[in-house]
This record gives sequence, structure tokens and C-alpha cells, in this order.
Amino acid sequence: MMGYLLGVYEKSMPGTFTLKEKLACAKAAGFDYMEISIDETDEKLSRLDWDNAVRRELVDAMWEIGLPIKSMCLSGHRKYPLGSLEQDTARRSLEIMEKAVVLAGELGVRVIQLAGYDEYYRPSTEKTRENFEVNLRKSVEIAAKHGVILAFETMETEFMDTVGKAEYYVEKINSPYLKIYPDVGNVTNAMVKYHQEILTDFEKGRGNIVAAHLKATRPGVYRDMLFGEGHVDFPLIAGWLRENGVGMYVAEFWYKQGQEPLEYLKQANAFLRQYL
Repeated sequence: MMGYLLGVYEKSMPGTFTLKEKLACAKAAGFDYMEISIDETDEKLSRLDWDNAVRRELVDAMWEIGLPIKSMCLSGHRKYPLGSLEQDTARRSLEIMEKAVVLAGELGVRVIQLAGYDEYYRPSTEKTRENFEVNLRKSVEIAAKHGVILAFETMETEFMDTVGKAEYYVEKINSPYLKIYPDVGNVTNAMVKYHQEILTDFEKGRGNIVAAHLKATRPGVYRDMLFGEGHVDFPLIAGWLRENGVGMYVAEFWYKQGQEPLEYLKQANAFLRQYL
């Protein structure tokens, strides 16, 4: 029996595809599940307000196609950060959190990948970090009530670009519903920047890493690269993750105009499975 599941990020497929079409494409490419996106755009945020009929339609599509949605990439907090100094924005960030957790529970999503930002478009300060922690505690209480795990993504900004920085908040909050969901490409870039060994950083999160984004990067470049390019040591990192009990992985990449989606999904699947 395979000891892991390899999912794929929905943005690896054309935005013109319906979610049902994306599920079918991911299934045809050999992936085990799909990760749904709730980003900062109005189109994606509107998913949080789907009525019961739309939610049921998506669940039915998962059953019909035979491919679940097991994780959610919640990057909407980039526009509405938990650490915002503006009360309306902070209130909106918690509203997004609660709606996302409820939607996750209804769709069968196990893990919400939480963007590790106190602020994104404005400066990070001592006060934004304080606000972030306050609202993070409220967020974890919401997640605990619904039995959904929140897990930090390691980002491209200094606030939380390493597993060790994510672990700081995991230890401080000390809840079974707050864990780490690192982006291996982002961490690789951070280790080059800080002149550190990547497994030393991953060791800091041992026992608290529940999933991983598998993404190709190179110094200063955080997206839009093909697997097999860049400097991410997939054999080394995937080996450590597997040895330490991580069972959920997502191939993270973005669809490029003119690309044949199914073909590249198949290539990405084959590339990553050789190391898992």
C-alpha cells in the first residue's frame, strides 16, 4: 500500500476550467487529490459564500470523478492579514478564516494551508506581530471547534520563511490544530539566503509537519519554474519528509498560457513520485 498521497494545486490548470473539470484533469494525470485555492481575488473569496446547493454539487463531483479535495491553500489573508492594524481588515481576516474552516469541513478538506504573513502589502512591525498572534489564537479556536487543521506555509518574506519560524508560533499556541505545511522551494531559497543547511531547518519542525508543497525555485525566483529546473534538492527533502511520517504532498505550479495542461500534469506527477 502506498504510504503517501500526492495532490496537485488547482492553479496548475487553466482558470477557464470548472472545478469539476480540474478534478477530472488531475485524476487523468494520476494525482490522488486536488488542493483548492481561496486566494485574495474576489472570485476565489466568493467561494466562501457558496450556498448549500453549490457545495453539494462539488462534493457530488468529487464522488463522481473519484478524486477528493483534501487540502485548501488559503492565501486570501495576503490582502486581509491577521496582523493588520486596521480593525475592519482584521475583522475581515477572521471572517475569512471562519468561513474557510466551515467550507473545509463541509468539503472534507483535512488541512488548510495558512499563509505565514502578519502583513504583506504594508510593513511588518512589533504591533502587527502582536495582532497576528492574538488573531491566530482566535483562528485556532475556530479550527479546533470544527476539527480542521491549520498549518503554516513558509513564505517568501522574512516573517515566516523557514520551518523554524513557523515552529515558534506552533509551540507558542500549543494546539493540535496548528501545524506546519512548508513550501520546500521557499525554504530552499531561505536557506541559501541565511547560509544554512535545509535539513537543519526541517528538523526544527519534526513532529509538527503535516504536509508539504513541492515546488521548484531558484534564488530570488519563487514560482513559474518547471520541475527539474532550479536548485531544490527533491530527493533529499522528500526523503526526510517521508522518513518523518509526512503523508500529504501537493505539486505546486501554475498553468502557463498555451501549455497542454494534462501533459504537464503527467510530467510533474512522474517527476515527483520518483522521490516520494
